[in-house]
Amino acid sequence: MISVQRPMDSQVVELLGRNRLTDEILRSGLEVAHPSRDRGIDLIAYADIDTNVPSFIARPIQMKAASTQSFGINKKYEKFPNLLIAFVWNLARGSNEVETFALSYQEAVIFASNMGYTSSPSWGTGSYTTTRPGVKLRDLLAPYRMTPARWWERVTSGT
Repeated sequence: MISVQRPMDSQVVELLGRNRLTDEILRSGLEVAHPSRDRGIDLIAYADIDTNVPSFIARPIQMKAASTQSFGINKKYEKFPNLLIAFVWNLARGSNEVETFALSYQEAVIFASNMGYTSSPSWGTGSYTTTRPGVKLRDLLAPYRMTPARWWERVTSGT
């Protein structure tokens, strides 16, 4: 049998990213809700009341899925308190190469500023995106690479 891999369109990348992100969060022991409409929040990760948390805790998540790698920030997400932006990378590669990074909106803006992105004309109009994150940006992102334990911590600690 011959296997042919076709290029993924943006809808397939979005679906794969959402499913991968949902899988990662569920493996952490959290629950996931998918809003019916996309108004800036792609999913909500939450912890029910149990022995690990004293009350219901939830975090909205905006997902940025990429077949390779992409980092972007948009001023429109500033209005969502406690928003996490999840960057799901390398979806066109094998599942062992997929990486997810999660930053708060404020952290993403700090990274963008450190990289000089907030001085760009595109940031002046509200957003900045790069599809070629270099070594410096990858080094900044490294501590934000997600694991099940990190997902639990990011969602339940509120940071």
